[in-house]
Amino acid sequence: MSWTTPEQITAAVEKRWQRGDILAARLTGEPLFPLRLRLRRPSAREIAERFGDVGDWARALNAVEREARGFGFELEREEVRSRVHGANTLPVAAIIPTEADALRLIRQSAAADRFQALADATLHRYPALHDWLARYPLTVLDHAAHWGEVLAVLDWFTAHPRPGLYLRQLDIPGVDTKFIERHRALLSELLDVVLPETAVDYTAVGARAFNERYGLRSERPLVRFRLLDPALYLQGLSDLSLPPEQFAALRLSLRRVFITENRTNGLAFPDCPDSMVVFGLGYGLERLAEVGWLRRVEVHYWGDIDTHGFGILNRLRANLPEARSFLMDRATLHAHRALWGREPADRRYTGDVSRLNADECALFEYLLADRCGDRVRLEQERIGYGWLETALRECLSME
Repeated sequence: MSWTTPEQITAAVEKRWQRGDILAARLTGEPLFPLRLRLRRPSAREIAERFGDVGDWARALNAVEREARGFGFELEREEVRSRVHGANTLPVAAIIPTEADALRLIRQSAAADRFQALADATLHRYPALHDWLARYPLTVLDHAAHWGEVLAVLDWFTAHPRPGLYLRQLDIPGVDTKFIERHRALLSELLDVVLPETAVDYTAVGARAFNERYGLRSERPLVRFRLLDPALYLQGLSDLSLPPEQFAALRLSLRRVFITENRTNGLAFPDCPDSMVVFGLGYGLERLAEVGWLRRVEVHYWGDIDTHGFGILNRLRANLPEARSFLMDRATLHAHRALWGREPADRRYTGDVSRLNADECALFEYLLADRCGDRVRLEQERIGYGWLETALRECLSME
């Protein structure tokens, strides 16, 4: 039987609750009640052929309407005539007269009261959140247990815009660092509304950029490097990691710097006079942009021989236009054919290569066009150590 049941009427009201319509109407003032729901009802043929079933259907609805149990829906009826059974009055719509009836029907009266209390407390402090609350009332209920902490965070940031502190340093009663970290997405939506535009960096996007967006300090990624010449060791230390600003302040008698993505390559890189190797940066090469002394030495970049590797090389040259590629040539590629892999389809780089030289650009296009095989790549760590040593000797001999 496809005729509307009492359970389906309740489900239709529940759907409006789940969409947030019922709670939103409290804030927007848009009239939602009385709410009229049309019923799927018997056709004239079904009335004629299944009159008993039709009567059972009507009685089931009558038994649970508002008049019978004191809340819920009222039935709108109309007279239906049949040549077989004459005139009969049947339900055609369910009317939910008030919000209270709807809430009792779906057993959400307590939740609605809880939302109202939270909304009132929020709007008393932050009237600007009115529209947000109307759009996301169920989000408020989802976080009802700790909404007081949410408001405490908003209070602190409005009193201390762009504080320049580490998250661990925020002294908010009842709120710890973990709470803010767990709720960054929600807090971002609210802070964007309540803070002045000058307190938000709109270029910092996403939960991971929370600190930057709202003026908190973050631990800066370190630059790791090895000094390849014992004469350059710093108090006997050759393998070091420094914040970018300290790396930029180094004063060493360097002639060349090798940059490689792979950590193992950096650790195993052969000794070389007047040199260092920087490793493990990947697409974080922008950390080197402010290192002025890199423009006064030879820079050699060693990446994977694939489209992605050439994309990184092209990006590096935006800040270090004289950087040279190292072991990213056709001879190296074909000498290691047995060690080729496949570049993931979603990793392939198809962007700007205007900073590549003619040979690099030709190899990039050779790979991108799959002229030597499907998505061929040679990862840097697969290149033989002897081949690396030979290439390094050739590099030094050309100086």
